[in-house]
Amino acid sequence: MQIHGTEIVDTFAEAFRMRYARLVVTAYDEHWLAAAVAAFTGYASSVIACDAEAAVERRLAGHETPDGREGAAILVFAPTADALAAAVPNRTGQCLMTCPTTAVFDGLAEGDERIPLGKHIRFFGDGFQKSKLLLGRRYWRVPVMDGEFLVEESLGVAKGVAGGNLIVQGESLEVALAASRRAAESLAELPGVITPFPGGIARSGSKVGSRYKKLRASTADGFCPTLRGRVETRLHAGANCAYELVIDGVDESSVARAMAVAARAAASPGIVAISAGNYGGKLGKFHFRLHEVLAAEENSPRSH
Repeated sequence: MQIHGTEIVDTFAEAFRMRYARLVVTAYDEHWLAAAVAAFTGYASSVIACDAEAAVERRLAGHETPDGREGAAILVFAPTADALAAAVPNRTGQCLMTCPTTAVFDGLAEGDERIPLGKHIRFFGDGFQKSKLLLGRRYWRVPVMDGEFLVEESLGVAKGVAGGNLIVQGESLEVALAASRRAAESLAELPGVITPFPGGIARSGSKVGSRYKKLRASTADGFCPTLRGRVETRLHAGANCAYELVIDGVDESSVARAMAVAARAAASPGIVAISAGNYGGKLGKFHFRLHEVLAAEENSPRSH
């Protein structure tokens, strides 16, 4: 299969079951919303070493948020609900409550289970906090120096899919970087997915294990151009740079669609091949075959 001269390798991305929560964050204006989002989603690229994987799902207009202010929907993924219950309140307390003018709401009221949020953070109010029940949902008003921090008591948690991916192989760094950026930006407003790495792109794709026993993962040496001749390369002839686009989503169909949209955005002259990372199918429950997801998207009513 080829798209715009780019070979789409007949391989698959291997993804995993994870739990996710959706936070709706609002603020006084775009400046403080951006500051809150940047702080909350920092150091949240991979659960290999981070407590969660998080990024903005999409921006929200005032008519889409509970308090009528512009906001952002943030998706947060972790291996278990307990892991989310540890990561999300910590990040909310340190990064959202501290940011001027923010408020935080549950964006997944229909989740399979719930984890505490304001239920924990309220104690920062030192006894001056107040609760409010509105339409069956409990909120906490925590006094802070610019007024009150409004936060929902708990968050819904549901089953998601993490680790869908594409590997974009280009003739040069410049070409591969531009194509990978197009791929990441093509998903900016696509519902139900995030790309948690910086700018949506990972330069340090990984493999399972290492020659160093304490490491769970190490560099994907087969995709490193400087290691040609020293390891069995997985780079196509003519490719001198590769970037990985990692996609987490609320379900299989969201990840599959995102992979197809991103692959079409990246395919272009100078992109030798688009492949994917997997572990032989032995670790991840979900296998996204590139040819299949592209064919499904092409035949979808959404693409016409």
